[in-house]
Amino acid sequence: MHPPQHPLPASLLITLLLALALTGCSAAAAPEVEDTRAPTVPTGVTATAGSASTVHVMWSAATDDRAVTGYAVYSEGRKVRTLPATTLMTDVVGLAPATVHRFTVRAHDAAGNVSPPSATVTATTLRAAAEDRTPPTTPSALRATPDGGRAVTLRWSASKDDTRVTAYDIYQADTRIHTVPGTATTAHVTGLRPGTAYAFTVRARDAAENSSPDCVPADLTTAPSRGAPANTAPTRLAVTAAKSEITVTWTPPDTGAPVTHHELHLNGRFATTIIWGTTPPPGRATYTFPVQDPPGTRYTVTLRARLPDGTWGDFSAPRTVVVR
Repeated sequence: MHPPQHPLPASLLITLLLALALTGCSAAAAPEVEDTRAPTVPTGVTATAGSASTVHVMWSAATDDRAVTGYAVYSEGRKVRTLPATTLMTDVVGLAPATVHRFTVRAHDAAGNVSPPSATVTATTLRAAAEDRTPPTTPSALRATPDGGRAVTLRWSASKDDTRVTAYDIYQADTRIHTVPGTATTAHVTGLRPGTAYAFTVRARDAAENSSPDCVPADLTTAPSRGAPANTAPTRLAVTAAKSEITVTWTPPDTGAPVTHHELHLNGRFATTIIWGTTPPPGRATYTFPVQDPPGTRYTVTLRARLPDGTWGDFSAPRTVVVR
């Protein structure tokens, strides 16, 4: 004889089936692994006094098993700057004159893991001087020598000052990217992109934070990655400002066919397309456009050409101009 059957009530059966389904889903879902690993310690930390109250701190990027999301700079163990992961330098201001200051840098990630502090570096701020409004002379003879596809060595002739030059600031596209002491006339800049056109300028600075004018730019195109096509940027870009207008002159790239279209960008944003309706002029090209901004407005100008296949080529090295 078979034992009597006792069927489950429908409501209880549905409850059991739902429980089994949920249990199965929970078992199938892989739990998220908690991030407990801190970034590596920042290396290559340097500190350079720029005046009686400022020090310029720089470092090399840290690494993380996921991603570094930022850095913190400490002075005498106290956090004085918090910066995004893309920034590898900062000026610490408001310091006491003629004093030794100690700095460290720590990296952090999105989970809040913080690296140990970097090696401590020191810098002695300059003595407070009498009022000084005279800037140093302009650095001269700037030369740029590529170091592979991601670095460059810059060399220049020293500036002069009525007191003394305390620092040289290196700029790329009107943005300061590096600082070296006033006794140096060379700088090694890293973190560049292969196959890219750059323009570097240098300004001299004294203890009163007076800066010289920019030196004549030095252009450089870094070596392309293996197998990458040659750079197609316009070259020998020159930009001048007159009253209410800017004139741009350049040499179009050699593409094997006439270049009839160029894009003009101002401060990294598209401004206009320059089009020749017929065959473009041979040799150097010139374009003048009006500006309505007040005198003293700064523009960073770049160009790129339309290639025979209809795509846009590489950007030129930038030039900075001041509206008159």
